[in-house]
Amino acid sequence: MEKNNPNHENAAQVWNCVFLLTPRFNMMTLNALMEPIRVANYLSLNTIYAHHHCSFDGTELTASNGLSVLCQAPDANLPRNTTVFVLASWGGENYANPQMMAWLRRQHRNGVQICGIEMGTYILAKAQLLNNLKVTTHWSYLQGLRERYPNVDVVEQLYTEIGPIMTSAGGTASFDLMLKFIETYRGRALAGEIADQIMHHPLRAPDTPQKVTHGRGLASLPDGVRAAVRLIEENIENPLRVGEIAARIGISQRQLERRFNANFSCSVSRFAQLLRLQHARVLLVSTGLGIGEISVASGFNTQSHFNKAFKECFGRKPSAYRNAWPDNEPNPQWPGTLASFIEAARQKTVFMAKNNSPDTDTGPSNDTISG
Repeated sequence: MEKNNPNHENAAQVWNCVFLLTPRFNMMTLNALMEPIRVANYLSLNTIYAHHHCSFDGTELTASNGLSVLCQAPDANLPRNTTVFVLASWGGENYANPQMMAWLRRQHRNGVQICGIEMGTYILAKAQLLNNLKVTTHWSYLQGLRERYPNVDVVEQLYTEIGPIMTSAGGTASFDLMLKFIETYRGRALAGEIADQIMHHPLRAPDTPQKVTHGRGLASLPDGVRAAVRLIEENIENPLRVGEIAARIGISQRQLERRFNANFSCSVSRFAQLLRLQHARVLLVSTGLGIGEISVASGFNTQSHFNKAFKECFGRKPSAYRNAWPDNEPNPQWPGTLASFIEAARQKTVFMAKNNSPDTDTGPSNDTISG
């Protein structure tokens, strides 16, 4: 049996899983972490996992969906046969309880395994536990994590390798993390039976991308369109010309434009602008960068053009996104999906075409896809 952490050498002992919750944690993520160990106990002759809900923020923590979990205060010093899962979601990037930070550093020094889940990765970074490590978080906050913690190697994937420090994007990636966690220390057979019980197949590798759709599955797109989308995503700050994208993937610019219109009902440049505006919105929420800096980081030539494009797309000024979910607001409000923005662009294009507008954005262009 593979062992990445000496703490797990005695696989026969009961292993403690401490779920350290912060306000407005994600309940689905917590369930995805807990269910594999519950099923592991169900399938085993003896209890092999124990779990505890803990918090530094009171005895009852409310999740982002309004449901609550009773919590206990964490023990000052945990036994080494323990893994701490730090769960945070909305607002977690700004969580700054110094008592928790000191406690996490102490557990790490004592050899306790620690895992940051979703925005919990921000908390581990703030506690200075991630310097020079490869980590991940939810895709919408990856760039914010990079900006805040330049000494951390931030990657876009489901979770990082099982070891003394782990991180996960949250959501259903938690199933994959826990199944791999169980496989690593308890064996592949048990992990496989758990996967069958919860019907989670296939088991995804750590480096599996988090996002596979832009309003539709990328796998169903023509190869040229799929490759173009990836190039656009990889060059948000310094956008490529449409002609350069076409040349890199080996098709004509006109053919690329036709394929984008057929699959997304908008031009390459319009699709790229929507991705950059989404990117900017995330930076506004998750970083302290100025609006001018975010404009540049999102590939816009001028802040005035950025402000105009942002308001046209989202109906709000960039400054309105500085705090996407204030503490006194019970529910988050995210004003639409990328698919809805693409559909709005399609409808605008159709309207302009019907009215013979010179602004119709359907034909090929070799302009850069910056703002």
